[in-house]
Amino acid sequence: MGKITAAITAVGGYIPDYILTNKELEKMVETNDEWIRTRTGIEERRILKGEGKGSSDMAVPAIEEILRKKNLDPKEIECIICCTVTPDMVFPATANIISDKIGATNAWGFDLSAACSGFLYGLSTGSSFIESGRYKKVIVVGVDKMSAIIDYTDRNTCILFGDGAGAVLLEPNEEGLGIQDSILKSDGSGRPYLHMKAGGSLKPASIETVTAKEHYAFQEGKTVFKFAVVGMADVSAEIMERNNLTADDVAWLVPHQANLRIIDATAKRMGVSTDKVMINIHKYGNTTSGTIPLCLWEWQNQLKKGDNLILAAFGGGFTWGATWIKWAY
Repeated sequence: MGKITAAITAVGGYIPDYILTNKELEKMVETNDEWIRTRTGIEERRILKGEGKGSSDMAVPAIEEILRKKNLDPKEIECIICCTVTPDMVFPATANIISDKIGATNAWGFDLSAACSGFLYGLSTGSSFIESGRYKKVIVVGVDKMSAIIDYTDRNTCILFGDGAGAVLLEPNEEGLGIQDSILKSDGSGRPYLHMKAGGSLKPASIETVTAKEHYAFQEGKTVFKFAVVGMADVSAEIMERNNLTADDVAWLVPHQANLRIIDATAKRMGVSTDKVMINIHKYGNTTSGTIPLCLWEWQNQLKKGDNLILAAFGGGFTWGATWIKWAY
């Protein structure tokens, strides 16, 4: 028996129907379409509308797409890792709610919070479960309903974020395909620049915190941008160097969709041409944990078995990382 690696064997995705355009945002805050596009690359984003709708309502259809594609009974799923910073509730875990909604009665699961790097953290965690030989079917879903924690009177943040979900199925592989290497990093000293002030045990919800609008995402844009450009580009170059990969070896860069200028800087540092970079930020904005799996979902028909993919992200906290994958189908 060869060495077991964890391979992505199916991808699913979900984006809400409602489209929030830059033109609509012009009516809500002091901004304009050209300013948003030139600084971020975003033209529109999707928003989950409707009473009683949470992150699980986007994760479920993304996972159900995988079940249909693979003709799987939900009871065959052994573990669900839900990467999110917008859980349905503080507890129980959104992963548990998803399990119930899809009928995955044999699965255990948990939520993983690492902001925009969440999916990479979840992928690394899920691959460890597969590599150990203990589990054969692990779902990793990246989902965020960012509209739930965005202040639509704050032009610094409301232009950036959207809602969406992407999911992958991890299964054992003995052909040397799948997840090859990951470099994951974090630095909690970055928390003043990108965080949500209230709602945790440090500052529980109160009339005062709600009135002060402390349950919305706060970002000091310029500082985060500087850290993200360096962090995401450096770690992407590092994983290539560590594995003796050249730009010619890389079929696709799959970057977190936070800002087009950060993506461009990462590709440039790697020496990867723009035609090998997955970009959908113009359509969906920053869906936090959802951006990378949504890219895989949209590009899956262009991927070939054995393709080298570099996944890269930078998120609040700070968290960042890169993962090298050999596509398995």
